[in-house]
Amino acid sequence: MAWPVLVFDIESIPDIAGLRALRGSAPGTSDEQVFAAWCEERKEKGQSDFMPLHLQRILVISCVFRNADGIRIHSFVDRDNASEGKVIQTFFNTLEKHVPQLVSWNGGGFDLPVLHYRGLRHGVVADKYWDLGDDDREFKWNNYISRYHMRHLDLMDLLAMYQPKNNAPLDAMAKLCGFPGKLGMDGSQVYPAFLDGKLEEIRRYCETDVMNTYLLYCRFQKMRGGLTEAEYEQEIELVKATLGNLAPAEAHWQEYLAAWV
Repeated sequence: MAWPVLVFDIESIPDIAGLRALRGSAPGTSDEQVFAAWCEERKEKGQSDFMPLHLQRILVISCVFRNADGIRIHSFVDRDNASEGKVIQTFFNTLEKHVPQLVSWNGGGFDLPVLHYRGLRHGVVADKYWDLGDDDREFKWNNYISRYHMRHLDLMDLLAMYQPKNNAPLDAMAKLCGFPGKLGMDGSQVYPAFLDGKLEEIRRYCETDVMNTYLLYCRFQKMRGGLTEAEYEQEIELVKATLGNLAPAEAHWQEYLAAWV
């Protein structure tokens, strides 16, 4: 298994300001009213109230970064409700600096398209990410954009043989492989948690999700021969040791380790 590897996950909320602008909502209409009216219209049409990807405002991007120096867990967070562009730019700057293998669970179906739309909105620059071989010939044959390349590995998509009907949930696969799975909340609870001011809880939830993805990635590497059995066990012990060092200051890692069977 070659380093560096960057596993990522995003948490997003409805872009009410964007929705307001697109709907031409009357001045004085509250955010709650704008969102409720949109949901009601969708319901009347028999449509889902899941916000379209271009109206998913990114709140948190959590990463597990693995290189020769070890494992780091970090989140880029829009803490002032006005820094979405900066959060996205910082994420792409990390790719520019390290040029890692990018790993996700359903990143091709959700996370990356959201990053594309929101990055476009905020004028984000991501040269290396969008390189298809014009600047670096190696990227012609292995880039972040092409579905069947490994520079971005959407682990869910690959395991499903690129057939959406075969997709499996992250939580289920993590638990089936003996990992803790989701803790604290699920995606449907993120927006209510945001409205309640629980930004740190959302950040912690995102971090446990990205750790589940990293552990499944390690399991996949063992399956494909990228890690020997001994190397895999060493990596699992490194993860546990890393989380153990973080646990005194971060209660979600205490809970995560306690749930690890």
